[in-house]
Amino acid sequence: MSKPGRSMDWDGAVNAWHVAGGVYRMGRREWLTEAGWQQAYNAGIRTVLDLRNAAEARRRDTDPVVSRAAFQGMAVVAAPTEEPGDPRLTAVTGPYLNDPAYYADNARIFPEKLVGVFQALAAAASRGDVVLHCAAGRDRSGMVAAMVQDLAGDSDQDIAEGYRRAARGINERYRTHGPPHDRERYVEDAELEPLLEQRGLAVVDFVRTLDTRNFLLRNGLASHELDAVLSLCGAGVAR
Repeated sequence: MSKPGRSMDWDGAVNAWHVAGGVYRMGRREWLTEAGWQQAYNAGIRTVLDLRNAAEARRRDTDPVVSRAAFQGMAVVAAPTEEPGDPRLTAVTGPYLNDPAYYADNARIFPEKLVGVFQALAAAASRGDVVLHCAAGRDRSGMVAAMVQDLAGDSDQDIAEGYRRAARGINERYRTHGPPHDRERYVEDAELEPLLEQRGLAVVDFVRTLDTRNFLLRNGLASHELDAVLSLCGAGVAR
């Protein structure tokens, strides 16, 4: 089992990290090569949990060509964290979620979506490890990963650093490959580090205020599903 916070070197993967227990995170899955999928499978991944909206889940011309056989033995499950374009959220976030300051708004507006993510994690637990992803692997993945870390009993420092690692990871991708659109840009260290200090603290404030366990139970996650997620996250288990 990988040490939490370790970078996963699956071929082609962008911003791939171990979160806790049997849960991993990364940027969009279409970046992985066939070799990368084999490496992920060998690492124990049996479920890929896609947090994006359906319209985002598509291959780009620059993505590697991957055969259907590359996914053999793995389930790809859609579990979006929001309704695309919902004005209740976009009025706060703009076109998409890109700041931990708005994670609480996402949870308030779409509690059933986040419960759905954790129901999918519970269902996947019996199959093996899970990698969750959004587009950049930063904010939707960061929101869910922080909730997983909260359930796993991670410290404030570890939760903050989980976000900061991912934000640095995708920022490095923007340096080498360019951002995908004009709302994103590469940020130099002098500007990035104080920004990440503040945003890491915002992620911690989000999960500690949310109280992940009670939030999920209050909004429809069954107790046996929570137990499955806790087992997957390594909560109370030496992994």
